Amino acid sequence: MPKAPTTVVTNYLSLIKFSHTIFALPFAIIGFFLAITFTHHAFDARLFVYVLLCMVFARSAAMAFNRFIDRKYDELNERTAVREIPAGVIKPSNALAFVIISCALFIATTYFINRLCFYLSPVALLVILGYSLTKRFTALCHLVLGIGLALAPIGAYLAVTGEFNILPLFFSFAVLFWVSGFDIIYALQDEEFDKSKNLKSIPVWLGKRGALILSSFLHLISASFILYAGYYAHFQMWYWVGTAVFVGMLIYQHSLVKPNDLSKVNIAFATTNGIASVVFAAFVLLNLAVS
Repeated sequence: MPKAPTTVVTNYLSLIKFSHTIFALPFAIIGFFLAITFTHHAFDARLFVYVLLCMVFARSAAMAFNRFIDRKYDELNERTAVREIPAGVIKPSNALAFVIISCALFIATTYFINRLCFYLSPVALLVILGYSLTKRFTALCHLVLGIGLALAPIGAYLAVTGEFNILPLFFSFAVLFWVSGFDIIYALQDEEFDKSKNLKSIPVWLGKRGALILSSFLHLISASFILYAGYYAHFQMWYWVGTAVFVGMLIYQHSLVKPNDLSKVNIAFATTNGIASVVFAAFVLLNLAVS
C-alpha cells in the first residue's frame, strides 16, 4: 500500500507530537471546570477557547524548541534520526520561527484572558522552554518537564478566577509526579546514547532498575495527590471511579516495562497515560456536572 502523502501541516504536527497534547490538556479542562464549579463563575465559551489555544500554543512552542535545540543529538541517535529536522523535512530556521510565533501567540492569547495570566505568561514559557536544556546538566530534567505540564490545571483555574486556590494545586502536583514518572520510563530507551554523549537522565544516573523504582515512587505520590484532592473537595462516586482507572493505568504501565525488556515502552508511555488522562478527566467532569 503506498504511503499517504505528507503536507506542511502534517509535518509540523508530527514535529510537535500534537497527539501528546492528550496528556496535559484534560487536566487543563479539569482546572477550568473546577473554577467554574467551586467559585460559581458562569461558563464563558470564548474564555474556554482561549484556554485551549494557550495549551496548544505553549506545547507547540515547547516541543518545537526541544526538537530545534536537540537536533544535533537527534541526528546521531538512531531512534530519533527520523525526526523532521535531522531527516531534512523541516529546516532548523523554520522550526525556530515556529517556536517564536507560537510563543507570541501564547502571550497574545493570555492578554485576552486576564492581567495575571498575561503577566505570568513569560514565566510559563521560561519553564516549558527551559526544560529542553536541563538534560545537559541535571538528571532531574524529568521533574522540570513535570513542572511544565503541571502548569495546566492551575493555569486554567487562574484563567477563570484570576486568583490562586489550593484545590487545583493538588491536581498540578499530581500532574508533576505523574509526568515525571512516565518520562523516566520513556528515557529508558536512550540510556546508552545519553551516557555516550554525557547527557543527564534518571536512567543514566540510577540505571534501568533504579529508574523504574523511582518512577513507581513518583507515580505513588501522584496517585496520593489524586486521592487527597477527592477527599479534600468531598467528591462523589464518579470521581472515585475515574481515580480507580487512573491508578489502574499507572499500575498497568509499570507491569509492561522491565529492566531487561523495553519492547513495550511506547505502549506504557503513550497509550496507558493517554487513557489515564482522558478517562480520569471525563469522570471528574461528570462528577462536577451531577454534584
